[in-house]
Amino acid sequence: MFITMPQLGETVTEGTVTRWCKAVGDEVAEDEPLFEVSTDKVDTEVPAAASGVLAEILVAEGDTVEVGARLAVVRTAGEPVEESAATTPTRAPATTPDAATADAGPGPDAGPAPDARPATGAVAAGARITPADVDARIAARAQPLTRPRASAARPPAASSRPVAAGVTPGPDDVVEPFSSVRRRTGDHMRRSIETAAHTLVVMQADYSTVARTREAARDEFRAREGFGLTYLPFVARAAVDAIARFPRVNASVGDDALVVHSAVHLGIAVDLAFEGLVVPVVRDAGGLRLRALARRIDEQRVAAEQGTLTPDDVSGGTFTITNAGGFGTLVTAPIISQPQVAILSTDGVAMRPVAVPTGDGHGIAVHPVGNLSLSFDHRAFDGAYASAFLQRVVELLETRRWDEELA
Repeated sequence: MFITMPQLGETVTEGTVTRWCKAVGDEVAEDEPLFEVSTDKVDTEVPAAASGVLAEILVAEGDTVEVGARLAVVRTAGEPVEESAATTPTRAPATTPDAATADAGPGPDAGPAPDARPATGAVAAGARITPADVDARIAARAQPLTRPRASAARPPAASSRPVAAGVTPGPDDVVEPFSSVRRRTGDHMRRSIETAAHTLVVMQADYSTVARTREAARDEFRAREGFGLTYLPFVARAAVDAIARFPRVNASVGDDALVVHSAVHLGIAVDLAFEGLVVPVVRDAGGLRLRALARRIDEQRVAAEQGTLTPDDVSGGTFTITNAGGFGTLVTAPIISQPQVAILSTDGVAMRPVAVPTGDGHGIAVHPVGNLSLSFDHRAFDGAYASAFLQRVVELLETRRWDEELA
């Protein structure tokens, strides 16, 4: 039977095969991981649809193909061999990891390859096996072939060949190939800079009211919800409410038009141990009060860190918040996630002196204060609109009865 690229989400039209979990000739059990697919920053492990033997691999690791494309052939006992090559578009030979290593030159301690079989990610000549081979393997019920899992790739040895224009690694330099997440993030951000007229507006917020609510609810909230109440859900709730008054912030740039969305699908950027970012989406955030919104944000954060997000979990966002404040940032100028028109950064909150009204004028007090930074697309609206939106976010943070939101 043919193994095809699955439909991994409503908006997903293609995927990149990042890893084959089996090699040609290996036995495959139904629901056992067969390959990994990468779509829009999410890596998904795809199980086998049936038990048998992996007879052919038609798509190399690193290839991007459309949903429904044929990826491999799994043979079951007695199943006739289908001429898959005749019905599959011809592909140019893929460069295997071994070939790339050879091109860079062997390291000083290079030894013989641990396995002489063809690389699992390439469609190699002679990779097809006969029906007799398959039937014999199944009849014998042999255990799947085992081999040591490849260790993390060693950085290529330094060479005199530049890795980029004008860049030649020194003898002690480490060359770190970009991961798929790093490449996709970089490509998306570069396209956004080239597309949107980025503009930044920053305002300071006094978090005294929020801090009092957090302190009063700290123990009860953690005991009931299982996680701590941070500043992020307060900012998210205020931003969603401010969007109701300034709806063009929650929009996308269409074909010579601004598409203003009726629902707020809130993206929250999550750091993946400094290896990249993923932005899971809290759908219909406009209908959530503070406690429910905090719960949804934390659920998506946990899913992102555990690698259990689906492609649908990271698609369809209409407005994004990135939270660098935990590192004590002062001002952040985030890049807009296309085709959205704005992204809000929560910068660090710290105790700072502020002017407060007194009976005879103003005095100095120490309050928790932090900046909010909004990057917006000047094609969608102007600075006055962006500033008014951000002013509304600050007003809500400073004056809302947040204790009522946790009741």
